[in-house]
Amino acid sequence: MSETVNRRWVLAQRPSGHLKDSDFELRRETVPAPGPGEFVVRVTHLSFDPTQRGWLQADSYLPAVKIGEVVRAGAAGEVVASNNPKFPVGLKVQGAFGWQDYCLTDGGGFWPTAPLPDGIAPEQALGIFGTTGLTAYFGLLDIGQPKAGEIVLVSGAAGATGSVVGQIAKAIGCTAIGIAGGKAKCDWVVGTAGFDACIDYKSEPVARRIRELAPKGVNVVFENVGGEILDAALANLAQRARVVLCGGISSYNAASADEIEGLKNYMALTVTRSRMEGFIVLDYAPRFAEGVKALAGWIAEGKIKSAEDVQSGLENAPATLRRLFEGKNFGKQLLKL
Repeated sequence: MSETVNRRWVLAQRPSGHLKDSDFELRRETVPAPGPGEFVVRVTHLSFDPTQRGWLQADSYLPAVKIGEVVRAGAAGEVVASNNPKFPVGLKVQGAFGWQDYCLTDGGGFWPTAPLPDGIAPEQALGIFGTTGLTAYFGLLDIGQPKAGEIVLVSGAAGATGSVVGQIAKAIGCTAIGIAGGKAKCDWVVGTAGFDACIDYKSEPVARRIRELAPKGVNVVFENVGGEILDAALANLAQRARVVLCGGISSYNAASADEIEGLKNYMALTVTRSRMEGFIVLDYAPRFAEGVKALAGWIAEGKIKSAEDVQSGLENAPATLRRLFEGKNFGKQLLKL
């Protein structure tokens, strides 16, 4: 290993409102040497997901990133120094390596380091075969429990998880309706991801368009946005519908709770005898192999297409995370170092 400098983005302050460059600090430190049982990974690709915004803010299902600590993120890379026989030099791996050039680890933690599957590119390992695809798989099938012939409504349909949800719905015989922002995204959702329809929330009345496309109501809502979009979905539930709460990206940049849009139509859950349930994909870790196998099968059959939006350069990590909240990404957001 010839490199001696490790660039590390650390959290400088808790974000308030929209993410700013000043929320982070780029430090240059010496590349760490592995101790007993440890190894060093040269990071090649970083994964970006809306949940990372929450990790910077407060404790949730994971402890918040501490001030001065490297920004947490899933990543892929290559072992370049090792005192761990399970992770020899040259092995391609994935794990929670964070926003840095090199990561010192023993392979443990909430996201244990694992070898990249043979024949799988880092982009796919972090996207369709990573927590992104697995979130879509378990959230839709285990929580949403769709049946062939039912209507599945997906907000954030042009995003990494949402686009996969709709394709899984189609693969099992459901009608997939997406919600996305802008004509280009809606065209992609229908033309490439294969949804039956897509509502442009920037130019169309969402609640009315849902009613037009699903006059008898929607059976499953896969919610990635929250706020007004979720409220529109709640106003159009079929009897005994299932609402899957995956994310609420519309509120992630709120500076206070007063800025978060409340729900007006939640009593529709009672009238339609429906249920609304949240989940965290890490709870399904013992079943990840099942999800990867199913996703691989649908990809081989041409029923699912993965999409990756790849930016370049570690120096652009803060801007790349902001892309998720500016509506700029198509599919999975990644950064290649």
